Amino acid sequence: MRSFKMLAAVLLLAVPALSQAEIGSVPGDSAWYFHADFDAMRKGKASRGLYEWLDAEVFAEIRKEIGIDFNKEARYVTAFSARNDGPIIVFDGNIEQETKDKLMAMGAAASGGNLEPLKAHGKEFFHFEGDGDAGGDVDIDIESLEEEAYISFALKDKIVITHRKEQMEALLANNGRIPTARKDRNTLFVLQADRALMQAGVNTNAFEGDEWDSNIVRNTKQVAVLLADLGDKLGLEARLITTEPEMANSLASIVRGLVSLSMFSDDMDPDMAEVLQGTTVDVDDATLRVGLELDPESVVSALED
Repeated sequence: MRSFKMLAAVLLLAVPALSQAEIGSVPGDSAWYFHADFDAMRKGKASRGLYEWLDAEVFAEIRKEIGIDFNKEARYVTAFSARNDGPIIVFDGNIEQETKDKLMAMGAAASGGNLEPLKAHGKEFFHFEGDGDAGGDVDIDIESLEEEAYISFALKDKIVITHRKEQMEALLANNGRIPTARKDRNTLFVLQADRALMQAGVNTNAFEGDEWDSNIVRNTKQVAVLLADLGDKLGLEARLITTEPEMANSLASIVRGLVSLSMFSDDMDPDMAEVLQGTTVDVDDATLRVGLELDPESVVSALED
């Protein structure tokens, strides 16, 4: 299972500054989600350099380690998880037979050669077992795939990986989607944009309060982040729903203070000052929105450093 975990983790952690099955298929009752649109990165003006960095630093490592070329095959990846169900990961793209064979071989090695096919709704999938340790306090990682995973290539242009059999059966029954629960005030929100590149979010209500080291996160109900191609700039939007309006206003004051400081400080890095001066901050009751416009070359330079 470690190989499957590597494929997912290296993508989920590809851009340390951040964090249809398209983003629209993420159930509203998910505990967390992540979506990266590699096609949009390749085709975008501002995002092209970011994609080239991703290919050189992340995809190249995958090619070297397991011989799978995400630069040629991957269109997008979507991952999400409920609190107790474990992760679901959907890769979409021009998946070559050789790639499927390599994944099956890795799964067979992890499972001691036992690859008895299973079926649901006329579609085939496989059960792989591993002996990994699914440790960790905050359960938004994908460690559980080291213990047990199900994989299917039955949906057109998709590789589907789940932790539980029931998850796989539901996905195969609905063409890669899991029906979401009825919307309520705790439904996880997803930020959208015309040229979205990456989207991520966490419903902190799904976790115990003492699992977080950050006081800010402990006082936040939901966090969502969006990276988009704005043409000449990369747009980064973060939105937080806090437990109390006072927390949202306090955070807004901190950001506004940094913006004000950037206008008068001679010691601040010029690139950072430019970013801060273009920052927008809005508060609506307990919801804080922060928007940035980033120079693409500066983003890539920061990643390389």
